Amino acid sequence: MTGESAEAPEAQVRRREVSWEDPLISAAQALDLSGLDFLRGIMAGRIPPPPIAVLFGMSILAVEPGQVTFGLDVGEHLYNLIGSVHGGVFCTLLDSAMGCAVHASLDRGQAYTTIELKVNLVKALTLTTPSVVATGQVVSTGRRVITASGQITGPDGTLYAHATTTCLVLAPQLAPGQDQQERRNGDGR
Repeated sequence: MTGESAEAPEAQVRRREVSWEDPLISAAQALDLSGLDFLRGIMAGRIPPPPIAVLFGMSILAVEPGQVTFGLDVGEHLYNLIGSVHGGVFCTLLDSAMGCAVHASLDRGQAYTTIELKVNLVKALTLTTPSVVATGQVVSTGRRVITASGQITGPDGTLYAHATTTCLVLAPQLAPGQDQQERRNGDGR
């Protein structure tokens, strides 16, 4: 049968609908809360999660100073072309967990940005593992630079990926209605 191609089976179409709230409203709230309080507000449902979390199906499971745990339900919508969860999902989940661990260590009005991310994928993730957790924890805190590490594990403790990040702490931002004198006093009230 050289030169002939086998017909592919008829594809079964799946759909996923995603709805989210205006992310700039949540971002503005972040300026008026400590990182810990902001993340606890998202976890409790008082503050809407960022659209990327809704799109991927990630949620915050635990928040402590300098440590955050995310949960992710594994689904086909996260698959790559070879039938496993895409490496970018691992990176996004770990960047979120580690970045939020950094955020959970910041004071009111402070912000951060990721300046370096190193991810090691150690095991493929498929539907045979229905959910995973990603835990990020601060390793070192400086005035302007914070490093964190993270890992993705399955319900049985299997390690799927681990990572490190370096984040830059940005200059404090003023929340709407807050003036320079309040910022200098450090109380904002």
